[in-house]
Amino acid sequence: MALRALIFDVDGTLANTERDGHRPAFNAAFAEVGLPWHWDEAFYGTLLVTGGGMERLRHYAEHFDPALLARPDFEELMHRVHEISARNYQRLLAAGAIPLRADIGQLICDARTEGVRLAIASSSKLDNVVALLRANLGPNVDTWFDVIASGNVAAAKKPSPEIYQWALKQLDLPPRDCLAVEDSQYGLAASLAAGIPTVITVSDYTSKENFDGARMVLAEADRVSLEKLRLWHATASTS
Repeated sequence: MALRALIFDVDGTLANTERDGHRPAFNAAFAEVGLPWHWDEAFYGTLLVTGGGMERLRHYAEHFDPALLARPDFEELMHRVHEISARNYQRLLAAGAIPLRADIGQLICDARTEGVRLAIASSSKLDNVVALLRANLGPNVDTWFDVIASGNVAAAKKPSPEIYQWALKQLDLPPRDCLAVEDSQYGLAASLAAGIPTVITVSDYTSKENFDGARMVLAEADRVSLEKLRLWHATASTS
């Protein structure tokens, strides 16, 4: 069984976008609108159980600032915060402040050189995915990917397999010919539900999660290569 395509998650997998990007982008937005909120690295990890930026803002207000939640302009204010945060995040990307995780860039380049197809399956916005890739690997790197399945193509977030199923349809490949690269238990649940063998590259926010069913679980400092991924993918045919 040959490995014909790699399908990557983005946040936490390609880069520590939550810790190094979205978190400081939100903090700067809070300061700009005059909110006395601040999310440090450790605390922000506890907020990630709630998917989606707007959902995370509401969750925080419900639990830590009910007075703000009761304001008649709460929804309007949160939309403003979210929009400012999105602009801040783009600025961080453009400045090269969100690097790819170690070995990921080389892995992408090696896969392309050796004819392994590339795909993305992420709930992130398309412009965020493309900007991250271009900032780290060059202005045309998004054309290296046969499929970029972003948040606009799947109504249900992971652990729903919907986004992986959409990516497989676009690739026109059976699940067992692919390998997903994820960092979270929700991502793993989504890829496995779509029938795709999966390798986990643990991020700083997911190290305590349950990864039963993964072909391999790599610590953040572990090196990953195309050769290793091919080996772990091959073992899926014997299990």
